[in-house]
Amino acid sequence: MDNYLQPTPHLDFLHPDFQAYVEPFRSIDNDLERAQSFYLHVRDGFLYDPYHLDLRHEALKASQIVTKNRAWCVEKALVFVAGLRALGIPSRLGYAIVQNHIGVEKLLQVLRTHLIVFHGYVDVFVDGKWTKATPAFDQRICALSGVEPLLWDGQHDSLFQAFSEGEKFMEYHHDYGVFDDVPVELMNAEMKKHYPHLFNGEVPNSKRFSFYYEANF
Repeated sequence: MDNYLQPTPHLDFLHPDFQAYVEPFRSIDNDLERAQSFYLHVRDGFLYDPYHLDLRHEALKASQIVTKNRAWCVEKALVFVAGLRALGIPSRLGYAIVQNHIGVEKLLQVLRTHLIVFHGYVDVFVDGKWTKATPAFDQRICALSGVEPLLWDGQHDSLFQAFSEGEKFMEYHHDYGVFDDVPVELMNAEMKKHYPHLFNGEVPNSKRFSFYYEANF
């Protein structure tokens, strides 16, 4: 379990900027309440932005991400895990291939598939059990999409976002499992397999969409 409390090259929570980011939550003396409060802070503190993706090692650092006001699911999951570990709560990163069912027309044009590869979620150990949480979709983006934001009670997995009459906003097609740190090489390899056009320059970087990756993974 100690492995899930340690800093890593990407979960660099010992950085002064990140320490300042989590400081307000240290005064909460209950692990579950601290984790829930921090979950809401990460979920709603960044506007969900899947249109500017950076897979490079230097970009995927918690201390870098907290300086921004927009983030995609991988970044938000990374910040959540780094913060939990900084607060003494074991946690690990999870990744999956998912399909969103609404509000993805613009993203579909860029990705050329309904599948979102390497969607990030979080596995948290609190009150003696592991549960999964998804801090990706903030209140604003949920309101625009007509869905309720996901809540996480620390007792049950929170992965599937219903949008109407029990239908799911998010469908999981494949689970890569959980990791101690960001598997950058695997992420690049899987995204290259599913989105080769992003790696060969068919979609130029612009204000509308940008994509950066490790050249030598």
